[in-house]
Amino acid sequence: MVKLSAYSLMISSFTPFHSIILKKPRRFSITIPFNHSNKSRTISYSQPVRIPTEDVMGATRYRPPLFSVAPMMEWTDNHYRTLARLISKHAWLYTEMLAAETIVYQQGNLDKFLAYSPEQNPIVLQIGGSKLENLAKATELATAYNYDEINFNCGCPSPRVAGHGCFGVRLMLDPKFVGEAMSVIAANTNVPVSVKCRIGVDDHDSYNELCDFIYKVSSLSPTRHFIIHSRKALLNGISPADNRRIPPLKYEFYYALLRDFPDLTFTINGGINSVVEASAALREGAHGVMVGRAAYHNPWHTLGHVDTEIYGAPSSGITRREILQRYQEYGDSVLWKDGNNRPNVREVAKPLINLFHSEPGNGLWKRKSDSAFMHCTTMKSFFEETLVAIPDSVLDAPIAGRVPSGREDLFTNIHDLMPPPYHAREEEALYA
Repeated sequence: MVKLSAYSLMISSFTPFHSIILKKPRRFSITIPFNHSNKSRTISYSQPVRIPTEDVMGATRYRPPLFSVAPMMEWTDNHYRTLARLISKHAWLYTEMLAAETIVYQQGNLDKFLAYSPEQNPIVLQIGGSKLENLAKATELATAYNYDEINFNCGCPSPRVAGHGCFGVRLMLDPKFVGEAMSVIAANTNVPVSVKCRIGVDDHDSYNELCDFIYKVSSLSPTRHFIIHSRKALLNGISPADNRRIPPLKYEFYYALLRDFPDLTFTINGGINSVVEASAALREGAHGVMVGRAAYHNPWHTLGHVDTEIYGAPSSGITRREILQRYQEYGDSVLWKDGNNRPNVREVAKPLINLFHSEPGNGLWKRKSDSAFMHCTTMKSFFEETLVAIPDSVLDAPIAGRVPSGREDLFTNIHDLMPPPYHAREEEALYA
């Protein structure tokens, strides 16, 4: 017996991302198929009111990106971002990295790669590439989709990207090109642009070399926001997972950038796994915090406290039962829409698997999910078969409660560890 009961949900509360492309805030009509039939119903949808805030790092329509979820390949897709937004109203979300060439060469199928529901805003599109003409065209094509910021990937160490692809973190070795690329991207969009990078590459890992990169890119382009993964990257063939583990974290480099580039904005990334640790970074002066895998592997306890602990908003009091009921409406509206039996139930339900991390019934829920993926054809039937594993006390527990533990001392005395101040050798730095 399905346990999604006692809650009323209007289908109009969630707009399938295939149905619309936002260009301006306005009232419009959409058509949503019901029960996978040819019948449809046209409803009127009005965009939610945006909260005006100071333009810190992104658009002024939202609260500033004090907390963001990192772009992660094969993870931060439309399905995950839908779940994340149901849990947190204010966290900034990033797409998976999209290669500029993919956008350019798929002009007849852009919705598959760029479309999303308006509930996902604020949202940042991350692109990667090494050809200026493709970066320009990709940005121009993405403009119609109303992203709130365009981010350029200069931090991915994957051999497919930084090796064969010749972009990602390898671009940190060519800051002049990155400055040109950011100018091209900025010229083809009407939203802010940003760069995500590491603190160094291989033996190019001194603080002064990092500062040279920041100085050149910000001087040669309108870039004013940098997301800093506080590890260097190793391009000697080690895996992306090892590149997140082997190079040591050097948060002191990040905080030194705040001192030496007071006119720029920096978001800290790398090794921060909880809201407690994000709050600790902000208390020490960080402009913003980006969290990656913790937000995917434990979305309820990581994202569930962002609005209250980071943004000071009142708790929504939402429960996982309510979230799953809304996600069911979303999931059943997008199943099979791409053709060739895609996306299937396994793909749509993938972000939900960690929703009960460390809770009673979690192991049984995962086993039942594996079995249900083999034959369920709707999210409704999937939940009917799997949610019997989760106690009502877990499903109905509100999002408010004790904040999960974390390393409150992660940034203690960080200012005492900072390297000496950077002094730009302007002409040499810009034209080297």
